[in-house]
Amino acid sequence: MPRRIARHRAASRAVHQPRRRTRLHRRPPRSHEGAAGGDRGDGGRRPGGRGRGARGIPEIHFTEAQELLARLSGEDPRGEPDLAPPHERLLSDWALREHGSEFLFVTGYPMVKRPFYTHPDPARPEYSHSFDLLFRGLELVTGGQRLHRHADYTTTLAARGESIVPYRDYLSVFAHGMPPHGGFALGLERWTARLLGLPNVRQATLFPRDLHRLTP
Repeated sequence: MPRRIARHRAASRAVHQPRRRTRLHRRPPRSHEGAAGGDRGDGGRRPGGRGRGARGIPEIHFTEAQELLARLSGEDPRGEPDLAPPHERLLSDWALREHGSEFLFVTGYPMVKRPFYTHPDPARPEYSHSFDLLFRGLELVTGGQRLHRHADYTTTLAARGESIVPYRDYLSVFAHGMPPHGGFALGLERWTARLLGLPNVRQATLFPRDLHRLTP
């Protein structure tokens, strides 16, 4: 048989030969028991607002964090609207010591320290549905639920003594309907600095700015 015909028949058999199907075996879903509270059925939340989130990160309400700081630091920060940097470091040390976690969610910050679009806690309107995520003693992420009803925005701005005119374009979206939603901001330079153990966040910033440096 001529070589050209033999090669043609071999190629034809290869083309028409049915493809072998490979069966994919899916892995069974991972169990988050233990890391997320086990089989307690409450997401790992402890009485009084302390607990672990879905990924095993401990969380504590702002008011309870202040109570804890009053015991740990020898000073009384209760009534303050925010956490000072030394407080964040103390809380992170506590989370590592008590929960073995370098992360800590602090939830329910006072409304007076949150932007006007932050959703209040319906049970305690003076506190918000917001959080800070601390990592190794530093605030890394700030986020929370946002208002989604147009009427709530106008009421909130009026209570703050602000006009809705500067926010007209922003509020126009909510006049047509908006589902419940949230958002957060992540400090990438802070994250990088903490991961690398840098003494100052400016060392993780491409073009740092401070009181003494504006350029480049």
